Amino acid sequence: MAIHNKSHHNHALQALNKMRRENLKTKSSKDFSIPEKTDIFLCIADCLEVLKSLPDNSVQLICIDPPYNLELENWDVYENYILWADVWLKEAYRVLSPNGSMVVFGGIQFRDAKSGDLIEIIHHLRYHSEFKLINTIIWHYKNGMSAHRFFANRHEEAIWLVKGNDYYFDLDSVRVKYSAEELKLALKDKRLNPENTIKGKNPTNVWEIGRLNGNSKERVGHPTQKPVEIIRRIVKALSYPDSIVLDFFCGSGTTGRVCIEEKRNCILCDSDEKTREYFDLHIQKMRELGCKNEFDMDDSYKEFISKIKARATTIQNLKNGEMT
Repeated sequence: MAIHNKSHHNHALQALNKMRRENLKTKSSKDFSIPEKTDIFLCIADCLEVLKSLPDNSVQLICIDPPYNLELENWDVYENYILWADVWLKEAYRVLSPNGSMVVFGGIQFRDAKSGDLIEIIHHLRYHSEFKLINTIIWHYKNGMSAHRFFANRHEEAIWLVKGNDYYFDLDSVRVKYSAEELKLALKDKRLNPENTIKGKNPTNVWEIGRLNGNSKERVGHPTQKPVEIIRRIVKALSYPDSIVLDFFCGSGTTGRVCIEEKRNCILCDSDEKTREYFDLHIQKMRELGCKNEFDMDDSYKEFISKIKARATTIQNLKNGEMT
């Protein structure tokens, strides 16, 4: 006698399947409503002031380019870099949503124990935090400084960290399109999923995007400004429309510009008063390129925090990666 598979009538299985469907792991940006207007908050303050005022689990993506302790400027000098970094790393973990991500730019360039390079940060996080390392991203560029005492640098690194295994990742939004000839060959490869192949290829963890030359049209005056397209790839892959992105070493404010263009809310923080000027230039350049996306620039930190708390209970995914 044949026994029919009635597993689809099992209520526990149905609930499990529903959770899987709703889980952020399986979602992409097209599954979220696009806000008419986003919120941007720019604060000139020490990063810890801002971090400690944010609610638990309230931020979807943290994207930062911290000082490296290379003693190039007064803001880049720390007697004990890891002791200093440990404080903001712990706060970053607290405010990050359960399915959120944190990307930290840096380098592997230490010459002594004082250096604040990514090897030190990775080692510290491995033994003193619950962060999980998903990828080391290599930013490769062909233009750069010449060197005579070492091989000239042509790449920088970033690490992608998460709280848990249910992290949000929208690969489709950052796939790289095949050329017509490449696509034709790829579709013949039986190992590849044709549906995904048509969408494009995984950009891998090596990103070839040019550095900003001194005369680049993107330049706003900050000495360590990152290209818009580097930040855009991170924002699109690891956050979704109307979610909250945080950059507490925001420098020129590139993250804020990208968030406006990609319809994310953003908290920007830096101790340098010039950040406001840099960000205003970003907005001007963005408008010149035709972006008309609307945003509110919040002046009241108290009101902005109230918005964040409200959003944390309505659109952030605070429990088992489920949609609220």
